[in-house]
Amino acid sequence: MTKPVELPQGTLEVLILKAVSLGPLHGYGILLRIQQISGERLEILQGSFYTAIYRLERQGWIRGEWGESENNRRARFYSLTAAGTRQLKAETAKWIDMAAVVAGILNKKADEI
Repeated sequence: MTKPVELPQGTLEVLILKAVSLGPLHGYGILLRIQQISGERLEILQGSFYTAIYRLERQGWIRGEWGESENNRRARFYSLTAAGTRQLKAETAKWIDMAAVVAGILNKKADEI
């Protein structure tokens, strides 16, 4: 079994935006989707997870509406707003750029500098 990965600061929000961009989900469903997409490599604490969801909702990047979950319980379902779509696009570009820069540094050999 592969070891869980710790999330760098500020990563959880972009992962929530990505999960919600794939379709509306209730809070726990978002958490499960992130874990599923990561191949079960991410362990996310529920306390920090729900704090991040509320923060994203306050910022207007996701919108919550009450509905009924698959087990007939009342749940808040979240979807991405237009502002959230723009934020996800911007954050994704930043992460891709940063990953390329770090990979470039890590792949350098002494004779290439």
